[in-house]
Amino acid sequence: MIRITKLCLLLVLMQLQACAQKDNYHSSKTFKEMNATTNKEKVHKEETATFGAGCYWCTEAQFQQLKGVRLVESGFSGGHVDNPSYREVCNGTTGHAEVCNIYYDPAVITFDELLAAFWTCHDPTTLNRQGNDVGTQYRSVIYYHNDEQKAKSEAYKKKLNDEKAWEKPVVTEIAPFKQFYIADDYHQNYYNNNKTQSYCQFVVGPKVEKFKKVFKDKLKK
Repeated sequence: MIRITKLCLLLVLMQLQACAQKDNYHSSKTFKEMNATTNKEKVHKEETATFGAGCYWCTEAQFQQLKGVRLVESGFSGGHVDNPSYREVCNGTTGHAEVCNIYYDPAVITFDELLAAFWTCHDPTTLNRQGNDVGTQYRSVIYYHNDEQKAKSEAYKKKLNDEKAWEKPVVTEIAPFKQFYIADDYHQNYYNNNKTQSYCQFVVGPKVEKFKKVFKDKLKK
């Protein structure tokens, strides 16, 4: 039932969009250098979406598949501790969520489409939990970067709840983006670098395969 509902959700979000009008890891510095150019006419303006959908290894591996997504970085946001370590975040005392910064080309993939992928790639009705991953660091959250992202996120969340896309209400937090702390290097591109690891085999891998089936027309070749 949930699978069918999520496929229907995808169609609804794509209709809304029409009406409303394995990459290697690079550091933020490398990303900026990579996109630096004197010929600005040849460069699309990159935009950023910041999503938390449970374990960032899963979120990263799924969004890396989409055309127009240039880079996905795993890290932490939304808390009160500067430069937190992974261990500190896992203790649940920092207020941070595991999130991904998704750098994308809006000429190729829109924020509307990223929202459709976000609400399809996890269960947004479970508070502070995704599967066996439990804690505030695994909360469902969108940290918006501008008023347009805020308005679209809130409108879609309301529509999902009004139409009862799930049996339980969507509890996704929608809040302004403030600061992103990138996780250590070994967390970046984690699934592609650790496919034989048990968590990747039994948790991340199945999510990625399901995601690819739903978004088969949006995948990188």
